[in-house]
Amino acid sequence: MKYPNLFEPLDLGFTKIRNRAIMGSMHTGLEETENGFERMAAYYSERAAGGVGMIITGGIAPNEESGSENHAKLSTEVEADQHKIVTSAVHQTAPDVKICLQILHAGPLARTTAAVAPSAIKSPISKFIPNELDTAGVEKQINDHVNCAVLAKKAGYDGVEIIGSAGYLVSSFLVQKTNQRKDEYGGSYENRMRFALEIINRTRQAVGKDFILIFRIAAMDMLQGGMSWEEVVTLAKCIEALGANLISTHFTWHESKVPTIATMVPRAAFTSVTGRLRRELDIPVITSNRINMPDVAEGVLVRGDADLVSMARPLLADSDFMLKAREGREDEINTCIACNQACLDHTFSRITSSCLVNPRACHETQLNYLPAKLKKRIAVVGAGPAGLAYATIAAERGHQVTLFDAADEIGGQFNLAKKIPGKEEFYETLRYFRRMIELQGVDLKLGQAVIAEQLMDGLFDHVVIATGVVPREPEIEGINHEKAVLYIDVINGNKTVGDKVAVIGAGGIGFDVCELISHSGSSGAVDRNVFAREWGIDFDNHPRGGVTGVDPVVAKTDREIWLLQRKVTPVGRGLGLTTGWTHRLSLARRGVKMLNAVEYVKIDDAGLHIRREEKTEVLHVDTIIICAGQQSERSLFDALRDSDLPVELIGGAYKAAELDAKAAIKQASYFAAEV
Repeated sequence: MKYPNLFEPLDLGFTKIRNRAIMGSMHTGLEETENGFERMAAYYSERAAGGVGMIITGGIAPNEESGSENHAKLSTEVEADQHKIVTSAVHQTAPDVKICLQILHAGPLARTTAAVAPSAIKSPISKFIPNELDTAGVEKQINDHVNCAVLAKKAGYDGVEIIGSAGYLVSSFLVQKTNQRKDEYGGSYENRMRFALEIINRTRQAVGKDFILIFRIAAMDMLQGGMSWEEVVTLAKCIEALGANLISTHFTWHESKVPTIATMVPRAAFTSVTGRLRRELDIPVITSNRINMPDVAEGVLVRGDADLVSMARPLLADSDFMLKAREGREDEINTCIACNQACLDHTFSRITSSCLVNPRACHETQLNYLPAKLKKRIAVVGAGPAGLAYATIAAERGHQVTLFDAADEIGGQFNLAKKIPGKEEFYETLRYFRRMIELQGVDLKLGQAVIAEQLMDGLFDHVVIATGVVPREPEIEGINHEKAVLYIDVINGNKTVGDKVAVIGAGGIGFDVCELISHSGSSGAVDRNVFAREWGIDFDNHPRGGVTGVDPVVAKTDREIWLLQRKVTPVGRGLGLTTGWTHRLSLARRGVKMLNAVEYVKIDDAGLHIRREEKTEVLHVDTIIICAGQQSERSLFDALRDSDLPVELIGGAYKAAELDAKAAIKQASYFAAEV
């Protein structure tokens, strides 16, 4: 077997986990949606069938004050009965797969005025000042955790995971900056641990020995003044002594200014921290974060960094991840690219999660690729994200598909994205689609610009136009000046960029271009040492939080760069909810000047003339890069729309408001499922 360590069972004494792969906790929104339990049953069952060893659910609140309005909770027998829908489905699908419920008390991060915490200290990312718990309140929160665990057992779960990290309630007791109490739950570290230890101790007593008990610890919380390494070890040993079966390591609090799961983070960047903790303990340890392919998971286990590997988003992207790994079909894995656009961004926006590269995720009861009742000859024009998704899904359903593209390679806009430092994972998506084209028998015709007459000669029953977008040229005096260049030419290396640069347009493309032209040296996404330096992490010495006293050191070019937008909103406001801050901070550290409310007056030999706050000035730049949006390329569609041939328009050709691979792939997938 290619991955012997990954597929080795783990014996917990009273039960076995069939392999070393866990689907880690990820709140999807299904927990609160209509028919949510039925949908969760389908969602988790599909992952169980796909070969994972254990599943940990999205976070479930143990009481009203621990979540937000309509947030999923488990505190009553009635609610436990609903959860049986999920556990029964998983166990019927794969009897040897374990499923554990994560108990998540948001504490100071709860979206409610009823939020509670050890001290009335507002989190920088919360709207509310939490209510300080009195002694009776602390006791209630402990009892509610225990009650939730007992109900989880009654609901058919094999265990629970208690989250003691991320800035949620349990972790807020552990860190001195958020725990200013003077009683037995505050002050010394022994006292600050007491809340977590009481929960574990009483939970173990209540659920008995034959029930999996996991504690998720902040092994490196990425906080200035956070937990020291000695405190992490002390807590973990105490948790072990009280009967926990597994310790799961987590990295960062939500308020931390260090990315831990975004695509700019190297694969398995934090597993060495888990490995260090593992050597201090006798019970198995789980690691996580940016482990997205079988060889990466196997490497973690071979190095001794963990006993189990947690992969949440990778199993969102491909439910058959483990099955494909076992059968040596790694090239067929639809790899998580850590974009967060359809998963975490949705979660924090209270939208049901999905996956950019797999729109079926969390929609298993709504989107299925069933065999076509009437097989058609379909032409798909354009091999960008939308065209690739449509062509491969339609072919999977049995249609005869021909995929055309004028370029010499598939990918469309993804071929630009993959060249941006920090976005190297896009190569994996293109690898996946190339394999699907082969596997599904799509007739791929590259380097062929298609005209309408070719499609109307009777060879096709259905045509799909996925011709994407072209850059929009804004109406600025002097836009054709030699200093003005399009972003495509810059990313592809067809135009030389000077030492002083103005970038017009601060959407995703504008930020990507600035990242490219301001970047120097290796990409942190593929070099852990570079990543650590850029974000001020000391993996070797592990100061408090891993970051205390460590200054970020960012390699950058000598270019002077202005990033400009017409909008009056802050620059970068429209970027992804969970990743936008990383891009803004990264550019700021490279000295990129970001200006909003800019009016572009003209371009001439002197540079770019702008007006801002009723003042006109000249940016004396060598290069002006145009990233001012896109326009749909619909000429072929327009030529066919009056013909008798059924024609569909998808992706950027359908709507080019902003480059949006998530929307393009989703639309293409739904259309292809129905054709």
